[in-house]
Amino acid sequence: MLLRSRAALLAEFLALFVALPVALFVLPARIPPIPLLWLWCAYCLFALLRDPAFPRGEIRSIAPLRRYLPSILILFVAAAALITLAVRLLAPQTLFDMPRTHTVLWAAIMVLYPFLSVWPQGMIYRIFVLHRYQPLLQNEDSAPADSTGWPLIFLSAASFSLIHIIFHNWIAVALTFPGGILFAWRQRQTRSHLTACFEHALYGCFLFTVGLGHYFYVRFV
Repeated sequence: MLLRSRAALLAEFLALFVALPVALFVLPARIPPIPLLWLWCAYCLFALLRDPAFPRGEIRSIAPLRRYLPSILILFVAAAALITLAVRLLAPQTLFDMPRTHTVLWAAIMVLYPFLSVWPQGMIYRIFVLHRYQPLLQNEDSAPADSTGWPLIFLSAASFSLIHIIFHNWIAVALTFPGGILFAWRQRQTRSHLTACFEHALYGCFLFTVGLGHYFYVRFV
């Protein structure tokens, strides 16, 4: 029975987190990612809420943010400084190009991105993956927390990174893998979806601001 359930979970994972991104990558027509993201999120949320073992408090818990905010901000400032320096050295013409040349679009992204994109991504790639696929990596001779911590984090990060192939550039894929590790680790550390989303939104909004945003959206023209 355990082998059968693991096989079903593996099939689901391969369909949702490997086959679907590859299909979106190879399709000749570009599909608007936000509606698809929310449909995907709805499936994940439905599956989670049907699972009696799922700790629903992780979705709405905000208390850990106050405790971890200083460390989140210190790490963000250090990473933002390094990324800004890299953009300044490697692509100075793009530095802060969106707020300078597309101010209204940039402002809209700053307001809408955390809600329309970060929240459902967190549900899919952190809440869902970290809970749903724990049995795939669980060592039968060890407690789940001991046998699935970092493997699950890397699975979450790899899935998060792979979906960014839809943007047809390697920079989006490369940048989102370490980001995926950080956000999944934060989710495991705090057990707070909103705390991990806050950190994700910080980095995402910064990338759109500093000059890397054009790697993270789909062009239809």
